[in-house]
Amino acid sequence: MSKRLSPFNSPLETGVRALAILEAAHPNGCDLQRLVELDYLVVHSSDAGGPDSLHVPLPMRAGELLVRREIIEKGLLLMASRGLVERVARPDGILYRAGEAAAPYMAALSAPYSVELRARAAWVIQAFGHMTTDAIRTITQRFFEKWTSQFQPGQLRGPRV
Repeated sequence: MSKRLSPFNSPLETGVRALAILEAAHPNGCDLQRLVELDYLVVHSSDAGGPDSLHVPLPMRAGELLVRREIIEKGLLLMASRGLVERVARPDGILYRAGEAAAPYMAALSAPYSVELRARAAWVIQAFGHMTTDAIRTITQRFFEKWTSQFQPGQLRGPRV
């Protein structure tokens, strides 16, 4: 049985989203944790008082923060393998930056989703780019706390028989 790959939240989709963020932040770069936080805000921008979200606001979307890191890292490696993202080793970790081909590549994407993605990435950098990663994480953690508080202790256990 072959495994079907979904285009949604695949390394390709998350790589393109990360690339949009890095292009908007250029010439500055981001480490992986910052990209995880900013990616959430790009996809769910209305949660943070921004423009309409790119994706449908599913009820427990804050749980996405738990699984995003690995998928985004795979996406960044895919984009780096194509010369769109640069990896810079620093004493405190790896920094990712938009490569020289990033702007022309992103400009060539003309589908409505791609246009909206670039707009959200520009918004997220304008709104949060000046903040520390810890400050951004505090904001996204509020969404996670809200999500986990939706469960009552009785709901976490199975039905009584």
